[in-house]
Amino acid sequence: MRKKSENNFIKIMQIRAFCMTAEQGAASLAALNLFRTQSAITRSIRDLEHTLAISLFERHARGMLLTDLGKIILPRAQSAIRELNRIPALLSRLQQRDDRNSEALEPIWLFNDRRLQIFLSLYRQHHTLRVAKALDITQPAVSAALKVLEKGAGMKLFHRTPKGMMPTPAGHEIAPCISRALNEIRHIPEDIAAHKGALTGAVRVGALPLSRARILPQAAIKLISRHPDIKIVTNEGGFTALLAELRAGDIDFIVGALRHEEKVLEIHSELLFGEELILLTRPNHPLSGRALKNEELRNIQWVLPRNHAPSRHLLEQSFHNMGLESPKPVVESGDPAVVRALLLGSDMVAAVSSHQLDYEVTQGILIPLRVSLAGTRREIGLMTRQGALHSPATDALMNCIREVISETNESGTESSYL
Repeated sequence: MRKKSENNFIKIMQIRAFCMTAEQGAASLAALNLFRTQSAITRSIRDLEHTLAISLFERHARGMLLTDLGKIILPRAQSAIRELNRIPALLSRLQQRDDRNSEALEPIWLFNDRRLQIFLSLYRQHHTLRVAKALDITQPAVSAALKVLEKGAGMKLFHRTPKGMMPTPAGHEIAPCISRALNEIRHIPEDIAAHKGALTGAVRVGALPLSRARILPQAAIKLISRHPDIKIVTNEGGFTALLAELRAGDIDFIVGALRHEEKVLEIHSELLFGEELILLTRPNHPLSGRALKNEELRNIQWVLPRNHAPSRHLLEQSFHNMGLESPKPVVESGDPAVVRALLLGSDMVAAVSSHQLDYEVTQGILIPLRVSLAGTRREIGLMTRQGALHSPATDALMNCIREVISETNESGTESSYL
């Protein structure tokens, strides 16, 4: 039995017909360009209008003109089609073929929403039975869809292993384009709702450690109080994993420490504020309450960021500039709960972002030591995919984050901000 929601799902072939009709200004011309009958194009547009419950075109004797709502969703629809049209050229390069026709020919084998859903589900879950259950279809249907995709691609997209169906290099290459295309289509109803005055849908945020204590929670409270129909989903993975999800359109933006030392291609960074590392201890720690000399930082039991973290490198460089050996950790952790418990139960000292345990510091639960860690300043901000069309809810949450930063600056309650 099919799920009820499938009957109202936006179909890629409908999006294709809509985009071409908008470009040509007439269903007859769109039909010629897409090698379909005019009645098929007209039916696709009518079905899309029914699914979205709006009018996309005004019909005139001189052609079809976009309505205001048609103009609003057109850029996102075109973006989805562009993502799919990129795939043949990507596969040609992977096969080291100089196929100059690959960019001119439309990949019709990709213009099936269910087929693409099956591909992504298999890409993530690796087992046809799991995919079939997740999508409420049969295993033969999964296999049939994969067969069509691999025939269209001209190469294997998955190979069988003891761990399941694992993506080939070609599967890895096309997955981000497919994910971005489906995510663009998913946002279309949200664009329409926003035009009518209602913000809906889900915002998916990559939350790096420096954003979790105050920035993101306060921004989320602001957004939900204004638009209660919005859902916020956070992902607390590592930066590399979050970056891959951002490029695939599976998260809408990342908030946290900006990366400059790495080659972060196709990513736009927006600076929000800067801050330095601080050293935290429990109240009444033997080193608290007075200015420290550099030599007193020797022979400490350290709780430090993980070895690969950018903040760890900055801390070690700061110690080097003070003529000290790099601090040796007894515990490496980026989990605020773990750091808090270690400090409260011992004489350990933690080097953390001044934002990471902000609540504990402002409430006096943990105490900063009076020492300057010169050269550990980091830039905190938003990272988005260049050229991405943000959903209205995503824009609203990023604006709320900017408001939180602005209000904090104005109140002057945190010296760590710019």
